[in-house]
Amino acid sequence: MAPDAKAFLPIRIAVLTISDSRTEATDKSGKLLCDRLTNAGHQLAEKAIVPDDIYQIRAIVSRWIADATVQAIITTGGTGVTGRDGTPEAIKPLLDKELQGFGELFRMLSYTDIKTSSLHSRALAGVANRTYAFCLPGSSGACRTGWDELIRPQLDSRHRPCNLADLMPRLQE
Repeated sequence: MAPDAKAFLPIRIAVLTISDSRTEATDKSGKLLCDRLTNAGHQLAEKAIVPDDIYQIRAIVSRWIADATVQAIITTGGTGVTGRDGTPEAIKPLLDKELQGFGELFRMLSYTDIKTSSLHSRALAGVANRTYAFCLPGSSGACRTGWDELIRPQLDSRHRPCNLADLMPRLQE
């Protein structure tokens, strides 16, 4: 390793699928995220599926935020505009700080694939109790874009010029 090269630091990440219809057998998006994060060298802290219900979403995400061993959370699903889509409403009140650029960049990247349909997404990210939280739409394409283009590089301590992983020790200041 070059003298100025940084070592990779694995992060413990929990994955939550929000869906009224998906099961472990049919959860392609949750599986994609789990596969990609472990292939990148991170550790899966826990995986769960909950219905589109803001209180059930908050309950599990709150538990993970309170768990010092969970360093990041990725949710998939519930970011649209239908009556049952409540992920942003469930997560935003839990955040200490919102990373507005995440949703903006996600929609910009999505636009290249799905054009104006990208405006339906209410993807968001932020920090809660020293834990990063990323909320992605439920499609596997959206999860691929979110992980590959935004989350993976920012949770990689070697990414330059800067990344969220390097800031983790300072989140408790």
